[in-house]
Formats: sequence, C-alpha cells, structure tokens
Amino acid sequence: MPVQGSLSIERMCQLAGVSRAGFYRSLQERAPVEEEMETRSAIQEIAVEHRRRYGYRRITAELHRRGMAVNHKRVLRILGQDNLLAVRRREFVSTTDSDHPFPVHLNLARRMELSGINQLWIADITYIRLQNEFVYLAVVLDAFSRKVVGWALGRTLAARLPIAALQQSIAERQPPPGLVHHSDRGVQYACGDYAQVLQRYQMIPSMSRAGNPYDNASCESFMKTLKQEEIYANDYRDLEHLRENIEEFIEQYYNRCRLHSALGYRPPEEFERDASTKANCAAATMSFFRHGEIYRSDEQDNRNGERPNSRPPAHRPDESPAGYSSASCSPAELASALPAGRHPEQEGAG
Repeated sequence: MPVQGSLSIERMCQLAGVSRAGFYRSLQERAPVEEEMETRSAIQEIAVEHRRRYGYRRITAELHRRGMAVNHKRVLRILGQDNLLAVRRREFVSTTDSDHPFPVHLNLARRMELSGINQLWIADITYIRLQNEFVYLAVVLDAFSRKVVGWALGRTLAARLPIAALQQSIAERQPPPGLVHHSDRGVQYACGDYAQVLQRYQMIPSMSRAGNPYDNASCESFMKTLKQEEIYANDYRDLEHLRENIEEFIEQYYNRCRLHSALGYRPPEEFERDASTKANCAAATMSFFRHGEIYRSDEQDNRNGERPNSRPPAHRPDESPAGYSSASCSPAELASALPAGRHPEQEGAG
C-alpha cells in the first residue's frame, strides 16, 4: 500500500466521495504488481533491519507508523512466502530456588497503579546456554515503561549477580526513597546481602506468590523476547562475546528501537519521553482489600438493627494482616512511616 500520511483509507474515500471497494478495485487495476512489490519490499526491509526478531504484529505496527495501511494477515502471508517468520522460542527452565529460611515479603506489585517511572522495579534471573557452559543473566526493569534499567551477566547464581544488576540500576536512575522492588521468592533476592542494599536505598521489598509467574509477567516477557530474538538466533564464542551482544540488544535495540505492544507499539525510551511531557507527578497508589464488599457488609448489618462486626475483615494469606488500606498513600509515604529495618508485613504482626 503506498504511503498515505496520517489519513486512513476510509477517511480519504469519504473526502473523495468514492467507496472503499471502488478505491481498492482501481488500485488493483492500475498498478497491482508495483503495489505488491512496494509492500513486500517494506516488509522485507523491516524484517532484516530487526534481524528477524519482529513477528507479523510488530511489522504491521511499524508499517502503520510509516503511513502504510497493510492488513496483518497480508503481512503474515508475505513473511511466510519469503521465509522471514520470527525465530521461535524454546522451552523455559526455572532458575528459582524458593526453599530457604529467609523472610518472604508481602506482594505489593499486584496492588499498585503506576503513574510514572521509578515507582516499581521488577527483577528476575534467567540462564543462557553456551557451547560449553551455562551462564546467568540478572535484569531489573521499570514496570511503568518496561525499560531495562540494569543487568548483569555471570557464571554464578550467587547473590552478587542480582546485586550487581540492582546497583547498576540505582546508579543509572537515582530512584527516590519508597520505590517498590518486586521479585520472585528466590534465595538470591531474599538473602541478607540483597535486603541490605534495598534497605540502604530505602526501597520496599515485594515478592511474588509461590508458583505464580504472572506477578512477575513483565520480566518474564522480556526474558522470552531476549531469548527468542537474540539468544536463539545467534551463536556465541564465549562469555565476553555474549556480553557484547546482550549489551547491544538491550541498550541500543530493546530500550530505544523495539516496539512494545504493551506500550501502544512504542519503544520504552520513547514511552518515557512522552509520559514526562505530560508532567504527571502523581504517586503510585495501592489497596489491600476490597472496600466495596466491606461497606456493603456493614450497611446490611445496620439495616438489620445489629451492631457491625468489630472483627477485622478476612484476608488471603498474601494480603495485609493489619487490615488497612493505603489507597491514597504513595509507596514513599508508606516507607517513611515505617521504622528502620521494618517491612510492611512485619508492621501488621507487631
């Protein structure tokens, strides 16, 4: 489809007073071969430019960004004909060891509504298989923009690997006190060394529920993208060769160029710039129980002439035992209200 600017086919047909069927019929009769070759050339250019990392959905979105109205089914057909379909992922293997004696923190991430960057960071670790060894990658993402703000690559799963990724994130972003740090329940994130770093920079720890990867879905999605679009598509000589390629993929491609479906098909850095122009300084909010159900329960008791139940409402095991809500309280305010060394779930037990 030739470049048409910001106007849609439907709008142009309305302005010209012709039907869409007549427009497409005229287009096919006038230059069917040229139009097909132009579309195929653009699809091939995008696929090669992104080294076969893009599937048909992102290629379609990129064509739309360039002003070309092309249906996703057509893009998928051309990719199949030209053998340019994206490289597929392999089976996922867990690297989480949650059988440890360290404290497990309350899950705050699933209750947060984000309004800007540096409110919620998500961390995870994955393995990468080289020809003669296994190596491990720790990453930290900003949940608001899905941007990778820190990463570390090494041959060990010891706590110093994710600590290095966290320290790189802190040096890069300089987050304010009260940032929520979310991870799985792995021993690397629960150990004392990692907890000391979080406490030093006044971060609030948060952990996923056992056996539930959806609480850490943003980081899992990045790991899938990294392996599918970079790791499985290349061969690496050694650890340093892998490090160079991962650095290029994260810093130059993923954060700056790759269209992210959850961001309205925009790269993370572009999404952050657009969000910053709106000057939205509101803090993130979170809630610990369903206010509506409690209100309706009390209202029904009052209508029956009975005294409302004075006992606190029942909570799930991973919810706040204190029975309070901080829906109007930012994570920074929540952190400042806690004594040094105390965590939200420990406050409820006091």
